[in-house]
Amino acid sequence: MPAPRTAIQLDLRDSVATALVPLAAGTTVALEVASVTLAADIPRGHKFAVRAIAKDEPVLKYGQPIGRATRPIAPGEHVHVHNVESQRAVRGEG
Repeated sequence: MPAPRTAIQLDLRDSVATALVPLAAGTTVALEVASVTLAADIPRGHKFAVRAIAKDEPVLKYGQPIGRATRPIAPGEHVHVHNVESQRAVRGEG
C-alpha cells in the first residue's frame, strides 16, 4: 500500500504545492516529478515553494498566477502573505 500523500502540486507548471497535513521543517516531500525539503513548518492547507521563485516573479498555482513574489523565495519555504502579494492586489483590486 503506498504512503498517503502529504502535499499536492496541482499543475506541473506550478511553483508551489499545498500541504495536505501539517508538515515539519526538514521533512522531504515527494511530489510528482521532484522532492522538496521544507525550510519551515507548513500548516495544513498552506503553500510551499517547489522551486526557487525570484522577486517579482508570478507565483503559479493551478497553472495560473495567484500573486507575485515580494522577495526571493527558496525551494521548501512557506509561501504566504509575508512573501507574496495576491493577484487581486497586483491588478489593483485590493
